[in-house]
Amino acid sequence: MSARPTAAGQSQRFRSTRAAHRDETAEDYVEAVAEIVRVRGECRVKDLSQLMGVSHVTVTRIVTRLKKLGLLETEPYRPIALTDDGVRMADRARERHEIVLRFLREIGVPRKQAEIDAEGIEHHVSDATIRAMRRMVQRGSKRP
Repeated sequence: MSARPTAAGQSQRFRSTRAAHRDETAEDYVEAVAEIVRVRGECRVKDLSQLMGVSHVTVTRIVTRLKKLGLLETEPYRPIALTDDGVRMADRARERHEIVLRFLREIGVPRKQAEIDAEGIEHHVSDATIRAMRRMVQRGSKRP
């Protein structure tokens, strides 16, 4: 006989999923700002618009929200910069992405598909799952 999840267990599962969705855009954008700054030396709205495949208006709205959250700094007609909190979030998102990507590649997912899947999975797995993936990848990378 299988155990049925309790209402509290179901509630927590859905609450965690909603929180992951809420943070997903912020993580994607700070990670994108960090990458654009690394490659180009500065990040502007048009750079994010091109990279994310969304309109200038969409980027402006999201940048404004992330500025209010203390993740980005920007002024009109000036480049976008990460705050210290933004840098920490970008570093964490990049690390999670790399772990998930390496894990997917380790279990045999083709690179192109692993890149696509890692982009979504990185936002929805717990820290415990990331630690387990990291352990597996580290063991796998030690194979001859």
